[in-house]
Amino acid sequence: MTDQAVGERGAAARRPSSAGRTAAATAAAPGAFYGRRRELQALRSDIGRAGLDTISGRKAPRSRVLLIAGRPGSGRSALAEELARRLAKDYPDGVLRARLTEPGGEPVPVGRAARELLGALGAGSVPGAGEDELSQALRTALHQRRVLLLLDDAASAEQVDALLPDAPDSLLVAVARGPLTGVPDVRPCTLGGLDKGAAVELIGRYAGSTRITCDPVSADSVVEECGGQPAALVLIGGWLAARPKASVADAVNLLRQLPADEAQESGGRPLARAFRLAYESLPAPAARVLRLLALAPAGLADAHTASALAGCSLSAAQSALEDFAAQGLLHAVGPAAAEPPAGPAADVPPQYEVPGALHPMLRALLAAQERPAEAELARARMLERTVRQLHSCRAVTEPADSPARKRLAEVPRALRFGSADEAARWLRLRRPALLAAARLAVRDGQLDTLARRLVSALARALTAHQGAEAAAPDLYDLHQLVLDVAGRRRMPVEKAAALLNLGDLDARAERTEGALVRYREALVAAREAADPYATGRALESIAASYQELGDWQRAADWYGRALELRLTRGELADEARLYGRLGAVHTYAGRWAEALRDWRAAAAACRRLRDLPGHARALGETARVQEYAGRPREALRICREALEYAREAGDVRLRAALELRLADTLERLGDPAAAGVHRASAEALLGSPPVPAAEAEGGEPLSTYEISSSSRED
Repeated sequence: MTDQAVGERGAAARRPSSAGRTAAATAAAPGAFYGRRRELQALRSDIGRAGLDTISGRKAPRSRVLLIAGRPGSGRSALAEELARRLAKDYPDGVLRARLTEPGGEPVPVGRAARELLGALGAGSVPGAGEDELSQALRTALHQRRVLLLLDDAASAEQVDALLPDAPDSLLVAVARGPLTGVPDVRPCTLGGLDKGAAVELIGRYAGSTRITCDPVSADSVVEECGGQPAALVLIGGWLAARPKASVADAVNLLRQLPADEAQESGGRPLARAFRLAYESLPAPAARVLRLLALAPAGLADAHTASALAGCSLSAAQSALEDFAAQGLLHAVGPAAAEPPAGPAADVPPQYEVPGALHPMLRALLAAQERPAEAELARARMLERTVRQLHSCRAVTEPADSPARKRLAEVPRALRFGSADEAARWLRLRRPALLAAARLAVRDGQLDTLARRLVSALARALTAHQGAEAAAPDLYDLHQLVLDVAGRRRMPVEKAAALLNLGDLDARAERTEGALVRYREALVAAREAADPYATGRALESIAASYQELGDWQRAADWYGRALELRLTRGELADEARLYGRLGAVHTYAGRWAEALRDWRAAAAACRRLRDLPGHARALGETARVQEYAGRPREALRICREALEYAREAGDVRLRAALELRLADTLERLGDPAAAGVHRASAEALLGSPPVPAAEAEGGEPLSTYEISSSSRED
């Protein structure tokens, strides 16, 4: 049958009415579940079924696993969600969800799924941790908990087994295409079509009960043509809801006139025909928007995504998304799933998901009807729009009089956020799609400049709203993406920056040996780029790694190399810091002469910089070394000098630390009365009982700085 014929029989293929959208929302609302009573009963009874461990007299060491098997479009995910809803009260620690297959069909790495589940538990994860470590961390977090874990669209038994909790009181519900051989003691609940009564009821919830009552025979015929598959029935119901004047018999006739797609498996042909009827009945602009949604990262789209992909207005894109959801071509997710959000959440555009069963057909349509150059242009528009939104998301956290906020005022209103809270909500809801967009852009390799800008903007937005510590796991992945692009494009500066940032995250995760490898690679890249900033940063980081490992000789050697570079460039502040770090390393190693030389050099550099607090700290460390070297009177003299500089600088905590150091020295010299005076002075300065001198000084004696791989543009 021709496209034109479908359009004519489809009542002019117009936009769904408001009544149609209301019916679709009702059908998709929580609790709107149809049929599957026998399957639900079988699954619930399977929870208490005696397993192999129980039969043998042992307590089950792991969670019970239920498997719902069926082809995409069979309603397997809906059945799993309904089961989870009914069982939720039995699992007081909550329901956790993870999808294990990408919209494109690629399996989701186990490590990523485990990390998302840990985040949902509020447990967090170590940046850069491997799959085994993350899986074990998830098991540890779930130990002694009673949770229901729903794993949707599992691609293999290995994925499920890696995420299976060692918690006998928990339950894992897996959804897959077929049996998962390799997961012990699990029987699949295999889904076929809905029973006729439930299928007719599902159509009626979209199309209205009147048309079904007037023509029950045609309704039964629709069920037969769709093979009872819920996804196909929803599409036909949505088609009828959009066309109040069309009869159920019209839908049957149109379905029968559509030729079977021989490329499809026999079980997938009913859904393919229903989708073709729905798609070919759309106006040409709407049909183009729909097929371009195959490019939406993670299958998730909002009005901005659709607008950028299709090159249409924001209002037109939002209307198209609402119409698609009303016809069952998209699913609303988040606040829009049940009803339009109200209150503060209404500031964030609703988000929609391409159903997994329809994604392969949309990709095929995109490849057949869009030229590769057009698809790439659409992807570039989407990435550019996303970058601008991320810049706005970060800029709104800046002070009102900052340059970033002033530039934000020049951005179109649709791309701005009214407040930092609104931006944070948007970032939280769109985070999965944003991370997926970054991964896809880097993997594609055709838009590397945009990919780098996207990664940079996303890293800065995550850091601004979540803080560097909370965002560290995502930042690790983003820096790895930068490293991939830099290696592919032979960009040594970006490669050095990415390696340095990855090394820093490894170091914070106490993977010092791994960090050292990263820093050495960064040094090679920095020297290749002849970048003195990155070279100096790499040299210092290598030295700090050796210091962390307790290899004082190598640490001093690498700090010395970094110092030589700074001396040749006349960077006095960096010289002061490096002299201080060399002094600290020599102090740890017990080389008092070298330590005194370096701390005195640090004090002299701070004096030339007119850095009074830095000068006082360096003198205080000099006094400490003098005391270690057995010269307490010299230490007392220098410490008093340091105290005068700290008093002049107005640094209260530093003054308190030096007062405590003076007290310790006086006690060693046999003057407890004077020591008591200084301790009382420290207590008065801090307003509380005295703390150790090192704690009062606030950590390292001199300030530090970091290199960043992110772009400087807003």
